[in-house]
Amino acid sequence: MKVNIIPIQDQYATPVIELILNIQQNEFNVPITLEDQPDLLTIADFYYQGGGCFWAAFIDGQLVGTIALIKFDDQAGAIRKMFVKKEYRGKELNIAQQLLDTLIAYAKDNGLQDLYLGTVTILEAALRFYERNHFIRLEKTDLPEAFPLMRADNVFCHLHLNSSL
Repeated sequence: MKVNIIPIQDQYATPVIELILNIQQNEFNVPITLEDQPDLLTIADFYYQGGGCFWAAFIDGQLVGTIALIKFDDQAGAIRKMFVKKEYRGKELNIAQQLLDTLIAYAKDNGLQDLYLGTVTILEAALRFYERNHFIRLEKTDLPEAFPLMRADNVFCHLHLNSSL
């Protein structure tokens, strides 16, 4: 199976919303709704306008994963919407790693020095994945002031791009 990762915009909003809400609500019981994530309805404006991007992973034309970058200042960005469909997770296809590598390459190409993310404690496998990729946990109080917080997030991580690879 070949994984194809491409930047996407609003034309994919419906399948992106279905993928993400299904994982959040049905798989992990995270109390979050589409109303809590209006960015999913305006991908182009929300992610691209400030210099970020939104990528999707496809296998045989089917959406199987997403990741997005919000550039919130000249040298820092926030990782958002990192989701991979349950049946496509794991080392065999390595979709999460390919998505993260795509985002990191883009961030470096666009002069970013630091990446941050927020997630929830229940997503333990995701946290282990980020830690394997050299992300360091930090306190909410240590986040940059401009970091775009999501209400549900309670665990935060940071990656300094120059020292990570």
